[in-house]
Amino acid sequence: MEKERSTRKRWLKFLIFICWALLFAMLLRRDVFLKTVNLTELQTLKQAESEEYQSIYFKSNKIGYVINKYSKSNSSAVDGSDGWLLDQQAYMQLNVAGTIQDIHLKLKANLAGNNLLKKFAFSFTSPFYKMSATGTVNSNQVNYSLETGTNVISDTLQFDSPPLLSTSRRSYLLSDNIKLGEKRKVPWFDPFSLTGKESVIEYRGKESILIGGRVHKLHHFIETFSGARVSSWLNDSGTIIKEESPAGFVFIKEPKFKALALSTPDKEILSEVAVKLKGSMVVLSPATEKMRYHLSFPDKIELDINGGRQSFQDNIVTINRERLPENTSEMTCSDIGKSLKPSPYIQADNDKIRQLAKKITSPYPDKIQQLQQLASWVYSNLEKRPVLGLPDALTTLESGQGDCNEHAALLAALARAAGIPTRIVVGVTYHKEAFYYHAWNEACLGDSWVSIDTTTNQLPADLTHIRFIQGEMQEQVRIGGLLGRLTIEPINETID
Repeated sequence: MEKERSTRKRWLKFLIFICWALLFAMLLRRDVFLKTVNLTELQTLKQAESEEYQSIYFKSNKIGYVINKYSKSNSSAVDGSDGWLLDQQAYMQLNVAGTIQDIHLKLKANLAGNNLLKKFAFSFTSPFYKMSATGTVNSNQVNYSLETGTNVISDTLQFDSPPLLSTSRRSYLLSDNIKLGEKRKVPWFDPFSLTGKESVIEYRGKESILIGGRVHKLHHFIETFSGARVSSWLNDSGTIIKEESPAGFVFIKEPKFKALALSTPDKEILSEVAVKLKGSMVVLSPATEKMRYHLSFPDKIELDINGGRQSFQDNIVTINRERLPENTSEMTCSDIGKSLKPSPYIQADNDKIRQLAKKITSPYPDKIQQLQQLASWVYSNLEKRPVLGLPDALTTLESGQGDCNEHAALLAALARAAGIPTRIVVGVTYHKEAFYYHAWNEACLGDSWVSIDTTTNQLPADLTHIRFIQGEMQEQVRIGGLLGRLTIEPINETID
């Protein structure tokens, strides 16, 4: 029994790590390819061909670099049109659980003279995942295709106005004659997550800032996205000299020799960015009925804390232990919405998904039994491996591996194919004096949503799972607003 508990603890630690990986990548990707800016009636900008270098630091520890090459478009560019061709490469060495992982990102994009995105090609490579994506922009619409090596996903994103791709050149912010304290609401497109939303940029005026031992007089802008705040400092030409994002990531424009110089990173990413516990954790028993936590986070972040087994009031979230319902003949949960429909990443209508779901569930007429069998199959048949990329159900099924994100995507697709409304949720779970970001599922059984964690084989999930977001990638990017700004304090009053 002791050996079994020890093995389970090791697996839990590993699973928590790999489930953090994608969420960390989402933060990092927001930094390397920062949120786009779109101002009305942008004028063609006077720019020169150039090659620029940025160093990437994590809490003063050098972890990588970015190379930006700007050239005028010609017949050999992405689409041969007028404007600019951006060739961007990023390389990072990440110390994850004591292992150095190499991350490569490449982006080629055609930009109009005013920085509007016209066409792009993007690739991402990590130790256990490769993807590439291409897309074109037609007015307010982005059409893209994503290839994972085993699957192709195509989709369309609609914007209120033509989107921009964020670059290290932001002279349009200064040419707009923005005044101190003024804000702009702007749409952006992100080639890594293939998502787009609005952000807000505020001008804080010109200020003196110390960078590399020298004082610079720079224009300060603060960009807010789903509660996350990124500071940028621009010179008079509109070039970014420094950017600073949540949780200690900093990008600094530096000479080539300095930017490309790397040393082994000594800061372990996961322990540095985990949500540290305030106070002491309560020892929970199988008989514990409720658990309460005091939460502190920025007011403007949109979260999905209330609902299902959770209630949130006066900064206290209460997690109630769930009971599986007796009658599941009808699904009457509130907010079922998209939880039965296929999506580009949850391919519940794919023949392979449908046939597997039917094979697993056909001997069991009861929906609870069907869900239990599906969850057990996902837990038993996926190799537990960190996959730093965009999770989709079909690729996960064909590769047979993944972390919590892949587990959640595949279970959602199989359950929906079996007629069980199921959604993906993102939040935190507790391990060794800290809370780590994690993904799991909620399924509608009878008249209530029930939590399922297939990476740790929990149905329902334990009372240390705190949900913050419901939905897929487009919604999950909101978790970035919590990074580095969330505190959790257990309340030592449990109800048994």
